[in-house]
Amino acid sequence: MRRVLAAILLSSVLVNATALADDPTRLRIISWADYVPAEVIALFKKETGIQVEVSLSNNEEMISKLRATGGAGFDLAQPSQDRILAAQREFGIYKPLDLTKVKLDQFVPTLLETTRKNTTLDGKVYGLPYLWGTDGIVIDTKRAKAADYLDLCKPELRGKTAVRLKRPTMMAFAFALGKDPFALYGDPKAYTALMEEVGRTMTACKANLKFFYDNKDQLLNGFRSGEVIAAMMWDTGGWGLNRQNPDIQYIAPKSGALGWLDTFALPAKGRNDAGAYAWINFTMRPDIAAKITKAVGSFTAAKGADVLIDAKLKAQFAASFSEAALKNIKWYPAIPPGLEEIEGRILDRVKAAN
Repeated sequence: MRRVLAAILLSSVLVNATALADDPTRLRIISWADYVPAEVIALFKKETGIQVEVSLSNNEEMISKLRATGGAGFDLAQPSQDRILAAQREFGIYKPLDLTKVKLDQFVPTLLETTRKNTTLDGKVYGLPYLWGTDGIVIDTKRAKAADYLDLCKPELRGKTAVRLKRPTMMAFAFALGKDPFALYGDPKAYTALMEEVGRTMTACKANLKFFYDNKDQLLNGFRSGEVIAAMMWDTGGWGLNRQNPDIQYIAPKSGALGWLDTFALPAKGRNDAGAYAWINFTMRPDIAAKITKAVGSFTAAKGADVLIDAKLKAQFAASFSEAALKNIKWYPAIPPGLEEIEGRILDRVKAAN
C-alpha cells in the first residue's frame, strides 16, 4: 500500500511539474538588460494574459545556459545574429522558426533579409531581427577631430582615447587598415595573419588610450569628466552624451560603422512556442516597437516604428548617418568555430604588452 501511495504521489508531482512547465500563460525570455521593458510586459499581459519572465544575460551566457540544459529552461532567447549558427551546429540548442506563424510584413525588409541570411542552416531559419545598432566613433568635436578608427591613435590624442579590448575593436581596426576581416572567415591562416597585424596596430596605439573600458559607465564618465575626448563606442551612448553636451557627437567612420543585430530565437526545448510567436508579433507592431526604442535607445527591426520615435533621436540619427554611411555599415556575419580563440590569444598579447 505504501508503494502504491508513493507511486501515486510521485505521479502527481510529475504531472504538476509538467503542467507548470507547459503553462501557456507563462513566457520565459533570456535576453539582454533593458531589452524587455516593464511597460511592454504589462501591455502584453493585458492583451494576451501571458506573464513574461525575464532572465538577463549576454551572448556567451545564453549559449552556456542553453548548452547545459540542451536548450531547455526558456521559451525565447535573444542572441546576436552572428552567434547562432556555430552554437546550433555544435550544440543543437535552438529549434527552427515556423515563419508561417510570424507577421513578416511587420519587419524592415533589409534587416529581415540580413538576419535570415546569417541564421539559416540546412534551409531552416533560426533567427529573426529584433534590435540593431552600430559601433563607430564618439568624439568631442570642440577638442579633437577624427574620421576613422585609427585616428584614435594620432599623436595629438595621446592618453585621451578609449576602446574595448574585445573583438569589435579588432574588426574595426582591420577595416580601417583597408582589409575586410569578414571576407577571411573561411581562411583561418589568412585570418590569423590579419589579426596579427591588427594586434600590432592595437599595441602601438596603447599609449593613446586612457584605458581599455570594461563597461559603459566607465566610458561615459570618462567623457563627462573630460578625461576621454574620443573613443570607439556604440551609437546610443554617443547620442546620450550629445544630449548632455552638443559638442560630443557620434560619427560613422569612413571605413564603415560596425553593425550588430540581436534576434528572436527559439530554444530547442522551449515549452511555449505559441507565447513566443505572440510576443514576436506583438513587439514588432510599430506602436510597441516605438516604446521599446524609447526604453532601450536602440532601433528595432519593426517597419514603421521610426515615424513614432522621439524627434531628437531621429535628428541625431540623421546627423550621424548619411545615405552612403548607412550603405557602408559592416554587418557582422555568422562567426565560424575557432576564430574567437585566434582573436583571444592576440588580445591577451595586446593586454600584456608594455
